[in-house]
Amino acid sequence: MRLLITLTLATAALLPAAKTLDIYFIDVEGGQATLFVSPAGESMLVDTGWPGLNGRDAGRIAAAAKSAGVKKIDYVVITHYHSDHVGGVPQLAARLPVRTFVDHGPNIETGKSAEQLSKAYTETQERMGKHLVVKPGDTIPVKGLNVTVVSANGAGLATPLPGAGRPNDFCAGFQKGPEDKTENARSLGTLIAFGKFRILDLGDLTANKEYELVCPQNKIGTVDVYLTTHHGMSASGPQVIVHALHPRVAIMNNGARKGGTAQAWQIVHTSPGLDDIWQIHYAIAGGKENNAPDTFIANTDEACEGKWIKLSAQSDGTFTVTNSRNNYSKTYSAGGGN
Repeated sequence: MRLLITLTLATAALLPAAKTLDIYFIDVEGGQATLFVSPAGESMLVDTGWPGLNGRDAGRIAAAAKSAGVKKIDYVVITHYHSDHVGGVPQLAARLPVRTFVDHGPNIETGKSAEQLSKAYTETQERMGKHLVVKPGDTIPVKGLNVTVVSANGAGLATPLPGAGRPNDFCAGFQKGPEDKTENARSLGTLIAFGKFRILDLGDLTANKEYELVCPQNKIGTVDVYLTTHHGMSASGPQVIVHALHPRVAIMNNGARKGGTAQAWQIVHTSPGLDDIWQIHYAIAGGKENNAPDTFIANTDEACEGKWIKLSAQSDGTFTVTNSRNNYSKTYSAGGGN
């Protein structure tokens, strides 16, 4: 019996560790660039940061990809056509091959700047890879993940996702604002699932459209991790959606002087069941009372080295978040608690 136990333990020690979903929240100074690496080895990059800046953001994305062992990007998802999200496409494509570009369709904004952004993106997309236009309810076929489009081009889910659809008690207190006619309201939002783990990324979707996703029924359900919408700006992320999502952890991709507003931070901070907020930057305007403890902030100084936050999730819902600045890690167990 003792020999059998010894052999069993020895065999278990030789088995490969379970593969994880790895997510890198890259510092692009108040824009977005989030790299997902599936357990099957495929990659999805949501947005590409800013243009110019001597290739700063493309360099930071490439560094994260190298750390993840990624040599190409299988899917580049563009949430919407604003400079801090789509501007870095040409510089990224000069560093890493891109297999497929995903977006909500043409840019609806006009003017010189919008036309230049669209032209640079379209020329790169046509030269580099395939093009996929998606609508709510579609899936992005990243091997090893379930990536569901929940919003795109001004539309949201028509019916609840499996397991969702409960009435939302926070709907009654919401007051709609003026119609947002910018690309923000057309943001391509995705729910990414790996087994029992779920993370939501709505790009810069604004409050009226977020309301439609969760009222009168919550069509999304709950999530483990919420990437704060619109960098934690007050035009997005109202209580009606944040509290209904009931996240265990929030990641805020703010800049030192962009996003991370006191109002948005407090809405997330008071969300039922929230354990922690992790931030890409310390929000200068927020003060200590509207920022996470320094331990949970990747870049505490405005002039920073572009440190990222990494999340590794297991299929049972357990996940670990790591701050690359100080190597602090915290593990959140499946089903709540930590």
